[in-house]
Amino acid sequence: MMILNYKSKKALKEQIGQPLDYTETSLFGAEFKPDGVFCGCNRPYSPEYPKYDIRKGREFFASVTMSGGLISKVK
Repeated sequence: MMILNYKSKKALKEQIGQPLDYTETSLFGAEFKPDGVFCGCNRPYSPEYPKYDIRKGREFFASVTMSGGLISKVK
């Protein structure tokens, strides 16, 4: 499952129409699709680790629809 580098699902939804900020995690090939749907989650944000905090679990999961390399829908 890809890591979505956003503080919250609301922050991700505010980026509709923009490129996705993500981290690939799969050993079996890229999960990112410039056109299509995939699932992702975040790692909790903290001031010491602005992208993610590897010491904690997940705060949200999302289904992201991409179109032309841009975010078009978040569920």
